[in-house]
Amino acid sequence: MELIVNERTFTLKNGADILLYTDSATPMVYVGRGEEDVAMYRGNFKIDDYVVERRPLRLTAARKTGTGAELDLEGVLTIQVAEENGAVTLTPVCHDASVNRFWLRVQAARDEHVYGCGEQMSYLDLRGRHFPLWTSEPGVGRDKTTYVTWRSDVENGGAGGDYYHTNYPQPTYVSSRRYYLHMQSTAYSDFDFRHDSYHELQTWCIPAYIRLEAAPTFVALLEKLTAFLGRQPELPDWVYNGLIIGAQGGSERSFGIVDKSLEKGIKVAAVWCQDWAGKRVTSFGKRLQWDWHYNPSMYPDLPRRIEELHARGIKFMNYLNPYLVNDGALYEEGKRLGVFAKKSDGSDYLVDFGEFYCGVIDLTDPKAYQWFKDEVIKKYTLDIGCDGWMADFGEYLPTDDLVLANGVSPMIEHNNWPARWAQCNYDAVKESGKLGQVVYFMRAGGIGSQKYCTLLWAGDQSVDFSRHDGLCTVICAALSAGMSGCGLNHCDIGGYTSLFGNCRTKEVFLRWAEMAAFMPVMRTHEGNRPDTNFQYYDDEDCMERLARLVDVYTMLAPYTKTLVAENAAKGTPVQRPLFLHYEDDPESYAEQFEYLYGPELLVAPVWQADKSEWEVYLPCDGWVHLWTGAEYGRGRHTVPAPLGDTPVFYKKGSAWSGLFEGIRAKYGK
Repeated sequence: MELIVNERTFTLKNGADILLYTDSATPMVYVGRGEEDVAMYRGNFKIDDYVVERRPLRLTAARKTGTGAELDLEGVLTIQVAEENGAVTLTPVCHDASVNRFWLRVQAARDEHVYGCGEQMSYLDLRGRHFPLWTSEPGVGRDKTTYVTWRSDVENGGAGGDYYHTNYPQPTYVSSRRYYLHMQSTAYSDFDFRHDSYHELQTWCIPAYIRLEAAPTFVALLEKLTAFLGRQPELPDWVYNGLIIGAQGGSERSFGIVDKSLEKGIKVAAVWCQDWAGKRVTSFGKRLQWDWHYNPSMYPDLPRRIEELHARGIKFMNYLNPYLVNDGALYEEGKRLGVFAKKSDGSDYLVDFGEFYCGVIDLTDPKAYQWFKDEVIKKYTLDIGCDGWMADFGEYLPTDDLVLANGVSPMIEHNNWPARWAQCNYDAVKESGKLGQVVYFMRAGGIGSQKYCTLLWAGDQSVDFSRHDGLCTVICAALSAGMSGCGLNHCDIGGYTSLFGNCRTKEVFLRWAEMAAFMPVMRTHEGNRPDTNFQYYDDEDCMERLARLVDVYTMLAPYTKTLVAENAAKGTPVQRPLFLHYEDDPESYAEQFEYLYGPELLVAPVWQADKSEWEVYLPCDGWVHLWTGAEYGRGRHTVPAPLGDTPVFYKKGSAWSGLFEGIRAKYGK
């Protein structure tokens, strides 16, 4: 990075590339005022903005300082520019209290590619589109041309979603020009990459700072980014022992599915019972009683049953989120202690979660934070022997008439809520001395989630092959999150959301399981409508096929562990876009439906129905088909892809060839 400062010009360069430029005629920053209208319905947000004023700020004075430069922009804004250890930070100070909108223009190239902005489901390369950054439900269907999306919008208050909706937005991107930019703002933001010559980054506040850093390679760049944002810890060893079975319906049914799976040769690492606290049946499907202690009628004597599972080498996982239903015992306790966020009239703010209402734990209140961490997570979950959980939600912080203990506007806290929720889980586990033994997985995220989130999951995909909400979105989610600093991801095998007659098939389940065998964690989910969707344990053939895939996953454990350790040490994601290791290959920058599983394996999941062959793209290097042993070079190839064998290749001459050949010897064709 190079700063060039003259009296009336400021330039930031990365090698020969100009990233930032302003002078007396060329604005780099725009400011203004806006009046937003935000409405939430069950985690779906309708957000409109009326821009009252937007004005360019031209450079009126620039001077060098001991650490960098100071820029004066028409007396309205002063920017302190500092360079330290190769990172450049711009800290704006606004002198006009009426300003509540900020735009930054970053110089761009026509052929540039852009990645990140948190976890994006539809597009890995963000170029050519804009991305509003606001944590929310991602939507059902997420494609305005489809029936499912249309009906979700019409009948469920805009729940259909669009390409940019995400549980995990983050105002950070990585450019193919080998730099990252991070804007420190938890306000609503919109990063616009549609212009040929510049990116325009908007946020609804004056950001605390903007940080840019460059590196000669993408691997080195992610190491710098994650050194700044934080890194995920390593997974516990037990996750590699087999499948995490998602089961519900009480002890006998859930543990019976475990026994049935074991009888069919499926290796089991854990059973995950999301309804451990009880169930609620709504029009959406089977949901949970949000009162976070075990339900004695559905799971009698659960601590003893957990001990019995442990004696068999099987872990137990449950479910938590940072809300409490208003007809539960813990809500009454929390109400007595005053732990809930309030309305302006002092009453508890109750949020509609779909035919039931919940209080919001005020995570900005130290007393409330400690109560939930100690009494709920430690006492009712960790102390009864649970080995992990789904740490769900975090996106539903309302913005209208909500009063938080720290006095900060909910428009600022909303995008910060998932990170606060992640830290609450992390602190409970660390203080209990169980970091590295327990794993909780989250769908929501934001700035700072990296160091507090032990594992991501890709959210609530539809149980199908749809382009914007089906199997393929799990690939994009993992790759974009990895480019945002969260390199441990997994998914609900077979998807989750079943609405309007859309039901999971055996083919969908098995294609999803094929892919999950080449992810850090394999976990099933029965879905929101388990009785009408395909379940693996109801089909003898599927159980045999699943046993094989789980065995492949466990055989890969020595290799996977090295990738997870690398993510913890350097921030290199486990699932990687092709360009991360093939920077000189132009086609690798546009590929979002394949991924490198570490540097030695390339996975090309089949994400469309009724396929027995699949076209793959292989970058330069010699590649060996994992299942057949056939060798391929760079280019596009059509390869066999029967159900059960998603196309996977390893590098010819890999140091791990012995492991991969062992898999082929046992399960190849």
